Amino acid sequence: MSDPSHSIAPKAETFDPKHLGSLPAMFLGAGVVGIFASLIGMFVSHEQFAFSWLFGFTYFFTIAIGALFWTCLHHATDAEWSVVVRRQLENITRILPVFVIFFIPLLLFPDIKPTLWKWWNIGDGVDPLLDAKRPYLTHWFFYLRLIAYFLLLGWIGWSQWRISTNQDKDGLLKHTYLMRKFGIGGIPALALCITFAGFDWLMGLDYHWFSTMWGVYLFAGAAGSSMSLLVLIVGGLQSKGYLKVVTKEHYHIMGKFMLAFTIFWAYIGFSQYMLIWYANIPEETIYFRIRNTESWWYFSQFLVIGRFFLPFPVLLFQATKKSKLIFFVAGWILLMQLLDIYVIVLPSLHNSGWTPSILDLTSLIGIGGILGWIFMKNIGKSFTFPTRDPRLAGSLKLTN
Repeated sequence: MSDPSHSIAPKAETFDPKHLGSLPAMFLGAGVVGIFASLIGMFVSHEQFAFSWLFGFTYFFTIAIGALFWTCLHHATDAEWSVVVRRQLENITRILPVFVIFFIPLLLFPDIKPTLWKWWNIGDGVDPLLDAKRPYLTHWFFYLRLIAYFLLLGWIGWSQWRISTNQDKDGLLKHTYLMRKFGIGGIPALALCITFAGFDWLMGLDYHWFSTMWGVYLFAGAAGSSMSLLVLIVGGLQSKGYLKVVTKEHYHIMGKFMLAFTIFWAYIGFSQYMLIWYANIPEETIYFRIRNTESWWYFSQFLVIGRFFLPFPVLLFQATKKSKLIFFVAGWILLMQLLDIYVIVLPSLHNSGWTPSILDLTSLIGIGGILGWIFMKNIGKSFTFPTRDPRLAGSLKLTN
């Protein structure tokens, strides 16, 4: 619980980019090299490029979507505890419009779309299962949904950052009420976008396969990994002398959310697997049949162990959540989210077993480098935490 009686406002602070040294330049350089190398690889193998690029894009996109969920949840529930860490989530969601640029390579080159989504060039009467899904799997409807995802998510993410920073200037309550509306409306919008984007981009890799729990599974991974990234960002800022308003109590709550979504991810993943195994419908079992055979079996087993059985007992203890160990757990969860997306995307290309490719790495470095550079360039353009939010006093006196 929190004590809103505390009224001493902390001094506003703005991050000085000089504390980052050459790090932004390193991220930018790595991003440019990674993208350039990936584009060269496209001419060597457009198939490998397509799947590797989708893998890198999806990993960072899910983390950004998870950050948007936490900001929406904060405003929808009128939360106090997260006020002092909310700005860093807003800084992540602010770059959501940039993701449309990284999706363009998957649309720009004519061979990429039918390579990823086999249904793209299949005509009527060839596959009865595809014919049954034809009202949804059409080119114009695919593009329409794509535009809707980026416009809606980008608008919500950018607007929340802009309104929040405007409140830092005048402290008017109207900003709080407006952000609450964005939060309440943003959660269902986000749920629809991540679900149908997951259908289009990931489930569409094998248009025969389907799962009614797919959207929830992707959301579970996105929420847990984005909270882990928040822990690392806040910890990094504190190591530079910022965000002293964040205490062990805040880390305790962030750790509890990491634990909650570690459990939730495992619950949804097991439920999806169990229901598909029990029904034994060929169109459903194909997904796990590929990932549970040959060398992909080792990746799947390690994902189960690494994403649940390893972090779960560690996060159970309060001492973990209030010590530096939480940073290691947060980094580990981000790695497991990376493995999760890898196991989702790449077996659709290499269904006979794992085949490593340098393009898997260059896509991650390219997209992640540019996004990291943009984040670091923007982090100093606003205060490190909302300074005139009416719930700030409660966040400062947080106790668990």
